[in-house]
Amino acid sequence: QVQLVESGGELVQAGGSLKLSCAASGFTFSTWPMNWYRQAPGKERELVATISSTGGTTNYADSIEGRFTISRDNAKNTVYLQMNGLKLEDTAVYYCNTRIRRSYYWGQGTQVTVSS
Repeated sequence: QVQLVESGGELVQAGGSLKLSCAASGFTFSTWPMNWYRQAPGKERELVATISSTGGTTNYADSIEGRFTISRDNAKNTVYLQMNGLKLEDTAVYYCNTRIRRSYYWGQGTQVTVSS
């Protein structure tokens, strides 16, 4: 079965950096686009970044303002989110996601907390 396992979230000071990882299994990873979402307390889940199956195309939410980079290693079945210049408003649970045919799959999330 499809599994997505995020890691790398932690408490970090504003202005700092973190790199999140999402290890995928149970499907042909290199075939499918991957996404990172986040959900802050009391807010709706927000799409942060997307990456095509080959990694050649990426897209980001306007709120990211060039601070994050999504990448993938198809040999390792892993997608990453490098986050630089973290702000207080980046505090959220970050989720890895993919859509395979008509089904959506989510990881359990990893908590990122940015402190002042």
